[in-house]
Amino acid sequence: MTVKVDLAKPGTDTTIVRLLLALRIESEANLSGHWRKKAARVKLQRSITRTMVGQTLRDIGMRPADLLAGDTGPLVVLTRIAPRPLDDDNLARSLKAIRDGVADAFKTDDGVKSKLKWGYGQEKGPPKQYAVRIQIQHAAPAAKGDVLESPPDR
Repeated sequence: MTVKVDLAKPGTDTTIVRLLLALRIESEANLSGHWRKKAARVKLQRSITRTMVGQTLRDIGMRPADLLAGDTGPLVVLTRIAPRPLDDDNLARSLKAIRDGVADAFKTDDGVKSKLKWGYGQEKGPPKQYAVRIQIQHAAPAAKGDVLESPPDR
């Protein structure tokens, strides 16, 4: 698996960290197959995300509890990179395991009472190349056109 970590320069940006994980994120709503295959895929995605986000925050000396200590927690933007786009409701659902993994790394829930705020996006990537970018930044007021929504519960 490829992991790329990009730390923002202090004072230039609200971004704390960006991770690029080479994970294939597919539309869970449109996949058919045995439930064990889906459970294994979700478990793997969640585990990798939890581990990589937690380790990256520790490596840069950030404690998740410190990021959640203020009035507003960080904004986490999940971006799916793939050759073909998903519609917005499938996008949020397909990134649910990644969202849960980030929340696990912060040792918090990802529900409405959580201090974590969520954003979703997608980018066109080259053929047969898939990834997910996780960007954690200090929460700022939502700009017009920002997508800040919660995916449906499983």
